[in-house]
Amino acid sequence: MGSNLLTNVFAFIMGQWGLISPTWTGPYDHQPSWHRYVRASKSRIIYPVRILPDLTHGDVTNPSGLITGEGGPTILSRRSDSDEIPAVTVDFGQNAVGNLSISFDGSSTPDSSGARPGIRLAFSETLQFLSNVSDFSRSHNGDTITPGSDQVAVQKDPFVWTAKHGCQYPDGRGKGKVCVDGLHGFRYLRIYLDALPSDAPYTTSLGEVKISSLSLELSAFHGTPDTFKGWFECSDRELTQWWFDGVYTNDLCVDVFRGKEDAEPRGAASETLEGKSVIHDAPKRDRDPYVGDLAVAALTLFLSHGTLASEAAGNVLADLAMHQRGDGWIPPASINNYTLPLFDYPLWWVVCSHDYVWYTGDMKYLKTYYPNLVAVLGKWYPSVTDADTGLVTKGLNGTGGYGDYAFLPRQGPVTYYNVLYVLALQRAAEMASALSNADDAKRWSKRADDVAKAVFSRNFDDSVGAFYDGTKDGEYVKAHAQDGNSIAILANVVSKHTAKGILECYSRAASRPYGNAFYDSDAVGQGFSQRVYAFISYFELAARFQTGLGRSAIEEIRRLYGWMGGQDPGVTFWEGIGENGRPYEDGYTSMAHGWATGVVPLMSGHVLGVKPTSPGFRTWSVVPVTAGLRWARGVVPTPGEGIAVEWASDGDEFEVSVRAERGSRGVVGIPIEDGDVVRVDGGLVSDGRGGVGARVEEGRIMVDVEGKGWDQKVVVSARRRSEGRPEGL
Repeated sequence: MGSNLLTNVFAFIMGQWGLISPTWTGPYDHQPSWHRYVRASKSRIIYPVRILPDLTHGDVTNPSGLITGEGGPTILSRRSDSDEIPAVTVDFGQNAVGNLSISFDGSSTPDSSGARPGIRLAFSETLQFLSNVSDFSRSHNGDTITPGSDQVAVQKDPFVWTAKHGCQYPDGRGKGKVCVDGLHGFRYLRIYLDALPSDAPYTTSLGEVKISSLSLELSAFHGTPDTFKGWFECSDRELTQWWFDGVYTNDLCVDVFRGKEDAEPRGAASETLEGKSVIHDAPKRDRDPYVGDLAVAALTLFLSHGTLASEAAGNVLADLAMHQRGDGWIPPASINNYTLPLFDYPLWWVVCSHDYVWYTGDMKYLKTYYPNLVAVLGKWYPSVTDADTGLVTKGLNGTGGYGDYAFLPRQGPVTYYNVLYVLALQRAAEMASALSNADDAKRWSKRADDVAKAVFSRNFDDSVGAFYDGTKDGEYVKAHAQDGNSIAILANVVSKHTAKGILECYSRAASRPYGNAFYDSDAVGQGFSQRVYAFISYFELAARFQTGLGRSAIEEIRRLYGWMGGQDPGVTFWEGIGENGRPYEDGYTSMAHGWATGVVPLMSGHVLGVKPTSPGFRTWSVVPVTAGLRWARGVVPTPGEGIAVEWASDGDEFEVSVRAERGSRGVVGIPIEDGDVVRVDGGLVSDGRGGVGARVEEGRIMVDVEGKGWDQKVVVSARRRSEGRPEGL
């Protein structure tokens, strides 16, 4: 096809290269093609999109007026206790989060007792778990002031009611009557005329209520197209849409920390977090920033909104470091006043700190909290390391009751903990080198190698070809987990040959219609062989891309994200999937969880192929994995101009162009076969028989390049050599 491959492939796509800047704006007809995939509402004020007729009951007049604003107010009426409770259910179209406002057009009652007609509100992310109480409400976890529904005493005259946490009639002791939990994450809202007996004498279940309109004010990050500093498109529209759906899911988790109003009520309020931007676990539940989730959620944030929102991750990491225990242990979150005992999350703090510095270039953070890093790796993990085996061992030093990301009943030298330890040590060594602390870098690199050798020699199950999970009563449990096996590959604990064997083994044992289960058996816990966590699946998928199994990664992504995207509520991605593909903890399950958005870093970091190789992208790599796709393009944010990449393949030629900040250095790696002719900016690098200025690594040619600035590109191509025709410069 020649040197115009990219031009020919992209000619049919809306938009030219000059329009790809993430900050570009213009008339609608000339918007970049990726804008069509963005899920954010146009305004922070969100209105419902439809009424659900099958869920409208009792005496309800003009229910569609809540949507159209026509025909006068919507009226709910109930004259006697024998009448059906009037109810109407509205759909906001997709998951959202914030505080509801209702414009009431007044009310009336059949008696003169002084009680006002009561309205109760129930919120749900899915229709499956929609009832007269919310699928989850803040009172379910503590600070209980409601039974799971929000209550309103509707006044006689028109007024606007807004859901703010608290009670309309407080008792002075933090409780009261006619109470509201406040902020909710939801898609569906049930409105019904009813009153709690405990709210007497202020409300009654009889009367008439008029509603003229309702809306939701978004509290989370509003990810409109102008906020995207990075984006992704490829030849598969589903994969492209899932990238943007992942960003929308994550955006719902990015919010200001408000301890008393809407944060996790179980002791999570924190003066050091109050008023700061953070990444919560989810909009509906667990509104507290957990560091383990940042292993995926922070990457999604960096790759979509860049430095515009990256402080949400930095604030969390810094706050947890400030609450480090004297023995070096770092808390997972502010819950329980920073005391929730998790075994693995201090390691995630190390890994996520590396991600933060490498993607943002915040060297001040690294210098400030480097002593915390030293304490984690120099004090706490050595205190839980078995001197005979060299492995970190749950149960030592009083850690038998510690949990992990899923509070799993694991004990002993668990593979996951040890390979995560290896990964954290490797990342710590890189951070030490960035600060020119050569001794620390050398010490941590050696320890990583030692632990890697020990965990492979002791925990690898040769009969299956994968790592055991852990032990019980000193014997290995007949179970092999997704987390330990996947991270072992990412940390290079095993050879590429062994890695492929592990992944092939795991596919055979754990493949489900809705993803890959996080265990291959139920030996550790009932139902574990049917449960899927998108969070842990991210590491398996990354391992597949890293090992050269890109097509199998795409196949698994289609099962996992296709399942979640195709079920109610749609768009957003789930905390966990249980047996037969249902939400794993029913209505309590978060259906919009930042840790489930791994499709974003997978597409940007592997399919587009862009990664930082030093703090702030001073050096970088572009190594695309085609995985059966024909083309991909996009931008990865950096502290500077960003890195723009587009590649295309037609079977005979592969071509990639890269635009990067002037003065930055990178390596571009593209797939080749024997005899391919490789050119850089038109200049011959290899004629298929040999060449200089590049190196071949595992089926790729790797070329060192320098960024030329946003207005100039570096083009690397590989084309099948035509026999008998000389290849000149």
